Amino acid sequence: MKKISIVTSCYNEEGNVAILYEKVKEQMEKLPYEWELIYEDNASKDGTVKILRELCAKDKRVKVLLNTRNFGCTRSAHNVMLSAYGDAVIFMVSDLQDPPELLPKFVDKWQAGYKVVLGQKNKSKENPLMFAVRKLFYKIMHTIVDDNTEQLNQCTGFGLYDKQVIDIFRNIDDPYPYLRGLICEVGYETALIQFTQPKRKSGFSKNKFYNLYDYAMLGIVKHSRVPLRMVAFIGILCSMISLFVAFIYFCAKLMFWNSFELGKAPVIIGLFFFSSVQLFFLGLIGEYVGAIYTRIDKKPLVVIKEKINFD
Repeated sequence: MKKISIVTSCYNEEGNVAILYEKVKEQMEKLPYEWELIYEDNASKDGTVKILRELCAKDKRVKVLLNTRNFGCTRSAHNVMLSAYGDAVIFMVSDLQDPPELLPKFVDKWQAGYKVVLGQKNKSKENPLMFAVRKLFYKIMHTIVDDNTEQLNQCTGFGLYDKQVIDIFRNIDDPYPYLRGLICEVGYETALIQFTQPKRKSGFSKNKFYNLYDYAMLGIVKHSRVPLRMVAFIGILCSMISLFVAFIYFCAKLMFWNSFELGKAPVIIGLFFFSSVQLFFLGLIGEYVGAIYTRIDKKPLVVIKEKINFD
């Protein structure tokens, strides 16, 4: 019998992890598959770990990875996916904003032959402003992404991945991956299942503005060099403008030699010209720095201090 691994990462989710288990169990027991539920905890400071231990003692299908510290949702989410060896892996967040009721629909699409099945938010009960900001971000990514890679709008990673896809992820040596971009780069035909994102059942979001900004910049840096090239292009444009301005001031200096203040023309010419040259070379250096960073950054995804219910 094939096995499906449901995985999630959590941090201070004592009000949600047990409910998530019950809801996942309810949905998965309708399906003719073996299943397991893997939590990865980012060193929670509340009672989350205690509840996870109790779930593990009650049901051996529940497995837990305990991190040494909080490595952030990006790295822990990717690591827990790589720690699953089912025939399919379903990733979802632990705050119940990814509805477990969609699990059977994901499996149906997988049975139909899709290697990737994703939940796509068409509506959300979260803050309307945040939903609008996310929508704007997806539009920006769609515009600037490299290599003609089609980006998926309003897909956060919630969905099902065939083991072939997970094996590809394992071979990508990236200590700080951008999951949504990896999904598109793999290139498998993706089935989309739309849903309305509910509000949190308990607690509050750990994703502050800086975390969301960091993840957005991660996506841009990982999958687009357009910002770097824009710096270079702006530098070229400014250089051309500065040359024109320098020429005008040079002519004005020759024509009105006595009326120009001493040193005014060289200062203006130098300010325009050398600032634009610096901007251009900063962009050029950034191209190389970006390429070097991608190749040499070999930090581990996370560090696990304890595994529960793993063979």
